[in-house]
Amino acid sequence: MKKLIICLFTTLLSAQNPIVYSALGDIIYDNIENIQNLKNIVQYKKHENKIDKYASDVKNLKEIGFKIQAGDEKYKKLEYLQNLRELSKVNDFFLRSVKINFDKSISSEDTQLFCKIINSGLIDVKEHKIQIKSYYLSHSRDINTSGVIQDILDKELIKKQKKKSRIKRLTKKQLQEAKIRRIRENDKIKQENIKKSLEDIAIKKKIKIRQEQEQEQKLAN
Repeated sequence: MKKLIICLFTTLLSAQNPIVYSALGDIIYDNIENIQNLKNIVQYKKHENKIDKYASDVKNLKEIGFKIQAGDEKYKKLEYLQNLRELSKVNDFFLRSVKINFDKSISSEDTQLFCKIINSGLIDVKEHKIQIKSYYLSHSRDINTSGVIQDILDKELIKKQKKKSRIKRLTKKQLQEAKIRRIRENDKIKQENIKKSLEDIAIKKKIKIRQEQEQEQKLAN
C-alpha cells in the first residue's frame, strides 16, 4: 500500500502543475523559470535575493499542491489558496517591472535590454507585436533576430507565402475559367458558322432548282 501511495505521488509530481486552483497556480508555476532567468539581466541584479526566495517558495508550494491533490489531509486547500494569492502578488510585481523595462528600453533605445526583455517570456508578444516590430525595423543592424523577433518574422513570411499561394490559386482558377469560356465561345461560333453554311447551301440548291424549272418551262413553250 505504501509503495502504491509513493508511486501515485511520483506520478502526480511528473505532471506539469497541480490541478488544485490551477487557474491561479498555472500562471505562477509557468512563469517561475522565466522570472529566475531575469537574474541574467543587469537591471535585476538587485532583485536576486528576492527572486531566489520567490523561486524557493513557489517550488515548496507546488509540492504542497500535489500533496493536496493526492489527498494528503495534512495540508489545507484554503491555506494553499492564500499562499497562491501571496505568490501571485510577487509574480505580478515582476510582470509590471518587465513591462516598465520594456517601455524604458524603447524610449532610451537600449537595444541590449530590449532584446533580453522581449525574450524573457514575460512580455505578451501578441499585444506588443507592433512595438517590437517597429523597434526592430529601426535598429535591425544592432539586433540578433533569434528568439521572439525571428518568430515574428517567420510568421509574417508564412502569411505572405500563404497569401501568394491563395493569389496563385485564384489566378489559376480564373485562367481555367477564361479558357472554358473561350472554348464555349469558339464552339458557339463554329456551330453558327456550320448553321450558316448549311443555310447557304440550301438557298443555293433552291435557286438552282428554280432556275432549272424556269429553263424547262422556256423549252416547253
